[in-house]
Amino acid sequence: MQSETPYTLNINGQLLSLQRPVVMGILNVTEESFYANSRSFTTAAIKQRTKEILDEGATIIDIGGCSTKPGLAPVSEEEEMQRLAMALSVVRTTAPEAIISVDTFRAAIAERCVKEFGVQIINDVSGGQADERMFATIADLQVPYVLTSGESQALTYSLASSIDRLHLKGVNDIIVDPGFGFGKTLDDNYHIMAHLEELHLLGCPILVGVSRKSMIYNHLGTTPAEALNGTTALHAIALMKGAHILRVHDVKAAVEAVAITEKIKSFSESPRQDS
Repeated sequence: MQSETPYTLNINGQLLSLQRPVVMGILNVTEESFYANSRSFTTAAIKQRTKEILDEGATIIDIGGCSTKPGLAPVSEEEEMQRLAMALSVVRTTAPEAIISVDTFRAAIAERCVKEFGVQIINDVSGGQADERMFATIADLQVPYVLTSGESQALTYSLASSIDRLHLKGVNDIIVDPGFGFGKTLDDNYHIMAHLEELHLLGCPILVGVSRKSMIYNHLGTTPAEALNGTTALHAIALMKGAHILRVHDVKAAVEAVAITEKIKSFSESPRQDS
């Protein structure tokens, strides 16, 4: 059951309400990401992508400097930080008030990004499994943390266990991400989507990241470049099941999905008035 009290995130002392779902726009400074159009390398490209994300209605910019594409070895910590430092400098200059999330599984990088660039959210696709220092680092930084699960079985249990560990360390703002595509088969992904509402039992806001992923283009026999329509279909389903954050490549389409599903919900939550 979804919480009756709207979730909020503490962003530098200001509360970000998740009563209406928000969109997190992806800005990749990687050469390896599976979707080529999401990559931005130059100062000009990063500036343009930042403006595009915000102008199209995203609330959060999620910046990644190390691709987690399956089968790909991660870049070194030094390379990842160099990429992020360049991107964060540009984004902070272009949009000083933007809410920024950094996509990293390395605690030292999370710490530097928060302390040196004022990053407000850490998005860890490993769920704390890649770096044993991550949970303690998040507790010290006191920033919202996206907890991603790489499990395909006992998903809710594994997330609940990690949430308990984070709470014991004093972490309060936890966002759960079921980890579509991470260590899961195509059928695993669709099973999780079909039962997404069960994650409300965890008492945390839910982030869904399915944008242009293989669960779409492999199922449809297409490519990442052709996966926008499938992405939007899954976004609508996730939103109707109560997702709070959509992590996306295509901000405008996701914002429109939020607007339409919120309109439908406004009628489903009120008595029907027959003429």
